[in-house]
Amino acid sequence: MKSLQEKYAPQNACFGCGPANPAGLHIRSFVRGEEVVASWKGEPRYEAFPGVLNGGIIGALLDCHCNWAAAWHLMKQSNSDRAPCTVTAEYSIRLLRPTPSEKVLDLAAKVTESTPDRATVEGTLSAQGKVCATCRGIFVAVKPGHPAYHRW
Repeated sequence: MKSLQEKYAPQNACFGCGPANPAGLHIRSFVRGEEVVASWKGEPRYEAFPGVLNGGIIGALLDCHCNWAAAWHLMKQSNSDRAPCTVTAEYSIRLLRPTPSEKVLDLAAKVTESTPDRATVEGTLSAQGKVCATCRGIFVAVKPGHPAYHRW
C-alpha cells in the first residue's frame, strides 16, 4: 500500500517525508478514519545520547507527518484528487518523556481547525503506548510564486 507521500509526492526530496531523499527519514503516512497515522523506527545515528532519540528528529517527524495530515484534509475539503503543496507556518513541540531511539514509534495527527487554504493540526508521537511528544502546528497550502509551489 502506498503512503500519502508515495502517492501524491513521489519526487519530493524533503528530509523528513520525501520518498526521493536517499538520506531522509522516509516517513510514510496513511489515512485511518479522521486521523493520519504512521510508524517509524529510528537508528542509533539519530540519537541525542545512547538509547534516546534526538529532539530535532522528533520535531522533523511530527512536523512532516502533521503537514501531510493538513494536505490530506485540505485535498478532501476541496474535493480535489491532488494534494495541495503545504508548508509549515508555525509549529510547537512538547517533549514529554525520553523517546527511545530503536523502538517502533507511532505517529498520529488530526486536523482541529481549517479554512480553505490552511489547517491546524495536533499530533502525537508514542512509543510502546506512551506519548513521548506532542505537536500543534498550522500548515498552509502555497500558491503559485511560492518557492515550494512545485515541489511535489
